[in-house]
Amino acid sequence: MQSLWTLLNDPNMQWIFISCTLLGLSSGIIGCFSYLRKQSLMGDTLAHAALPGICIAFMLTGTKSLLIFLIGAAIAGVIATFGIGFVTRHSRIKHDAAMGIVLSGFFGLGIVLLTVIQHGSYGNQAGLDKFLFGQAAAMIGSDVLTMSIVSVLLIAVCFLLFKQFKLISFDPGFARGIGYPVAFLEQLLMLLMVVSVVVGIQAVGVVLVAALLITPAVSARYWTHRLGAMVILSGLFGAISGAAGTLISSTAANLPTGPLTVLAATALFFLSILFGPQKGLLAKQFIRLRVKRKLEQSQIRGNVKARVAAAETEKGAAL
Repeated sequence: MQSLWTLLNDPNMQWIFISCTLLGLSSGIIGCFSYLRKQSLMGDTLAHAALPGICIAFMLTGTKSLLIFLIGAAIAGVIATFGIGFVTRHSRIKHDAAMGIVLSGFFGLGIVLLTVIQHGSYGNQAGLDKFLFGQAAAMIGSDVLTMSIVSVLLIAVCFLLFKQFKLISFDPGFARGIGYPVAFLEQLLMLLMVVSVVVGIQAVGVVLVAALLITPAVSARYWTHRLGAMVILSGLFGAISGAAGTLISSTAANLPTGPLTVLAATALFFLSILFGPQKGLLAKQFIRLRVKRKLEQSQIRGNVKARVAAAETEKGAAL
């Protein structure tokens, strides 16, 4: 505990801790709407599609700036989103298959560009491969500040448009009927997802960042049936995962923050499966036992009534 307190007193550690916690919080909140709209795979697709955007941004500028990488990855994510829509509209390929095609194609292109950069004449390319699995410890002050500001903006937008996002997630037809710009809101939600994925790449990595969108939302679903409570719980689970991953990775050398954050989110998921009051395994077992006990009690009462009725019938016949 003393060494942990010493780490938390380190200013650099405080910045990384706050940024990863905010990242988990914002990803968990946005992931709820993605999960309810059955677009969980979209986060994984956008994360893998961001890699070529990062590589191209570096090849054009020659600098490793998180803001520049955010712009490049966001552009690549938007192109991937329109690519998925184009494939589904102009072919018989279904949405999930189109996402798989775009995911693999963009990620393959990103790996090729990353190899070209590492074996080319580009200077300052060291550490660029860390975007595959993330390296929170490599973030500098400007990176942490950018990540924190973007995460706060994402949370603020979701808070201000919570009612609208709720309607388009459950009943877009009704939302369209009362005059909401459903198409614009859907594209805005997709843009928020792109930004959330892109901003988390530095800390968690391209391969694992989608877990911060999906896992906290699925975990929260085991605890409540109300969207408001689910959003709060999902954000809380994401924040706990980011904080736990940062703290655990800082206690020993060469422990990656991103994978540990995902493992913390996965641990919360398994706890939710076991102890969730709405859909947890223990809750279902308790409900099953309670129903079984009620059935047994009702059968016993029925047998007693039948015996009493039979006894009264025999008594009446004897008289």
